[in-house]
Amino acid sequence: MPRAPKNYPMLATRLSLIARLGNWDEQGKWQEFFETYWQLIYGVACRAGMKDDEAQEVVQETCIAVAKNIARYDSKAGPFKAWLLQMTRWRITDQLRKRPKNRHVRRDDDTRLTATMDRIPGSGEAAFETVWEEEWQRHVLDSALARLKRKVDAKHFQIFDCAVSKGWSASKTAKTLGVNIAQVYLVKHRLKGMLKKELEGLEE
Repeated sequence: MPRAPKNYPMLATRLSLIARLGNWDEQGKWQEFFETYWQLIYGVACRAGMKDDEAQEVVQETCIAVAKNIARYDSKAGPFKAWLLQMTRWRITDQLRKRPKNRHVRRDDDTRLTATMDRIPGSGEAAFETVWEEEWQRHVLDSALARLKRKVDAKHFQIFDCAVSKGWSASKTAKTLGVNIAQVYLVKHRLKGMLKKELEGLEE
């Protein structure tokens, strides 16, 4: 999951005002949308070669575009994921146009060079869609796990995290957390079902 921008609280405050543009029924709905998708958009922008401030701008402008156009979105025309991809890609392209012409690459946190031109429409559409799909899958899983964590007992989530997310054996999980193996299997089975429902809800 991408790290929060340096001035994330300021970004969140500014974005909370955008809800008015889309005529959303409740402020809570807009906040839920922002909390659900900002990390996805920010992460994709960073992988596309944007610096922190540029990625924040992409998040803001994408959310403005969503707020302005959400009433026109028709699920029959395609999934929301594809629609949001287009909104994000266009905003990344807009950011690229604002750059000095000699600024093409940046070094990311893993010290790997990321070529911006290979990630944007027109010069690397397939690559961009691959990045989007990877970030989407990771984001959906992280979001589903976060929702699951809020709904279950803290100890049960810890068991699930060790046995499933970390891939520990049932015996190691039981010994480390001081529970019996039967409880590990029970919690693992129950929370897997709950996680599946959360994933399905986010995908929809």
